[in-house]
Amino acid sequence: MSPTIHDVARAAGVSIKTVSNVVNDNPKVGPETRSRVRRVIDELGYRPNLSARGLRSGKTGVIGLAVPSLRENYFAELADSVIRAAATRGLRVLIEQTNGERKLELAALSGGSLRFVDGMLFSPAELGQEDVDVLTMDEPLVLLGERIFGGPTDHVTMHNTSSARAAVEHLLEIGRTRIALVGASRSPDDDGASSASLRERGYHAALAAAGIDTDPELVVRGGSWGRETGAAAIRDLCRRGVQFDAVFALNDTLALGALRRLAEEGLSVPGDVAVIGFDNIDEARFSLPSLTSVDPGRDEIAETAVSLLVERISEKGAPSGPRTVKAGFRIIRRESTGFRGVDGGGDGPGAAGPET
Repeated sequence: MSPTIHDVARAAGVSIKTVSNVVNDNPKVGPETRSRVRRVIDELGYRPNLSARGLRSGKTGVIGLAVPSLRENYFAELADSVIRAAATRGLRVLIEQTNGERKLELAALSGGSLRFVDGMLFSPAELGQEDVDVLTMDEPLVLLGERIFGGPTDHVTMHNTSSARAAVEHLLEIGRTRIALVGASRSPDDDGASSASLRERGYHAALAAAGIDTDPELVVRGGSWGRETGAAAIRDLCRRGVQFDAVFALNDTLALGALRRLAEEGLSVPGDVAVIGFDNIDEARFSLPSLTSVDPGRDEIAETAVSLLVERISEKGAPSGPRTVKAGFRIIRRESTGFRGVDGGGDGPGAAGPET
């Protein structure tokens, strides 16, 4: 038999009303009580009766998540984090994949999943700053990512530039100075709003602060952010005879492809070449060697985004103006930069000043 709200209340030592307030994200519940009730909800596997709730409140108990591609590890793991964050609030998640296509991103906002959900988390890949007006809508919406800033919605993102700078600083600290950049934008003169351009900005900033001139030969541009591109970048560097002692890949799948090709080229990691990625996907712990990576705060992004969206849906305690929140980051040091084990430890939470 499925657990009931009575079971949750009994196990948590609270009233049924308190459990209901936690499920509906009522801000009146204290943090300690909220945490205890959510823990019991997870342990018992309690799920509210969404149909009954919808009839009473006019809400479906379902939120949407629109992402470019679930084949990309980061978005697959982000979706998992969102689902878990939503479940603690008694919500289900409807996922829409836009394939990074402008027309599908516009469709997601103009209809699509919004017809079936109470609100949406939206991560665009093609819509940019010039499209900020399309975010003005009646339905609750929380923006993810870095394509659009200063819009009319709440926005949860990461410290792309400063975390990338910290990644390069980590390589500099272990004595590497010829640092290849893998996954850079096809053109150095793009719109400056993509993850690639923001992270490349951090790469250049770290080198400049260390008094090292950027060598254009070390910046490998173009290609999708997949393993094939990472492997091809290493092959290209080696065939051109470019000397490098480290690689900063702009995401972990690029780094995993780079690791494979470095082995094929007979280069040891981290002996000959140290490697760091970005995203801290699960696979990074189990590559050989395990991959040092930037953890951009994926779970915090999911938890914050769901919390903001629920506030907007309930209209309880939510401010009228849009809010922007950036998650903290850490460098997770592993074998690919000379630290032992699959989790060599982090440099601690990172924070930064204003940036995009």
